Amino acid sequence: MAWDEWEQLKAETARGRSTQTRLDQLAPGGGGGGGARGDLTVHQRDLASIGSAAHDLFEDLGRYSDHARISSMKAAGGLRSEGFALGSALDHVAERWVDQVQTLLDACAHISNHLRYTENQHAADDTSIAGTLSSISQLDRGFDERKGN
Repeated sequence: MAWDEWEQLKAETARGRSTQTRLDQLAPGGGGGGGARGDLTVHQRDLASIGSAAHDLFEDLGRYSDHARISSMKAAGGLRSEGFALGSALDHVAERWVDQVQTLLDACAHISNHLRYTENQHAADDTSIAGTLSSISQLDRGFDERKGN
C-alpha cells in the first residue's frame, strides 16, 4: 500500500465511509507455485554449504568477538580508574556486546545443528523408503511366482 493510498483511506474513514484493506498481489498466472512443481528447490549441497557457513561464522564470531570484549573491558577499566564517567558507559556497552554476541552464536549453532539434523533425517528417510520399496518388490515377485508368471 502506497503512502498516498493510506492517507486517502484515513480521510475516507474520517468522513465515515467504509474502507477495506486491499492486498497487492501478482496477476493471475504470474507465478506463485500453482503448477505441478513448486517454486522452492533445495539441493543437499546448498544446505551443507549454509550449515558450513553457519558453523564457520560461529567459530569466527566466538573468537573475534572475544578480542573486542576484552579490549573494551580493559579500556573501560582504564577510563574508570582515571575518573572518566565514560568508563562506566563503555563497560555497559561491553556487557551488552557479550549478550548480543551470545544471541548470534546461539542462532548460528541452531542453524548449523538443524541443517545437520535435517541432512541425517533425510538420509534415514531415504534408507527407510528404499527398504520399503525393496520389500514391496519382493512381495510382488512372490505373488508373480505363485500365479505362475
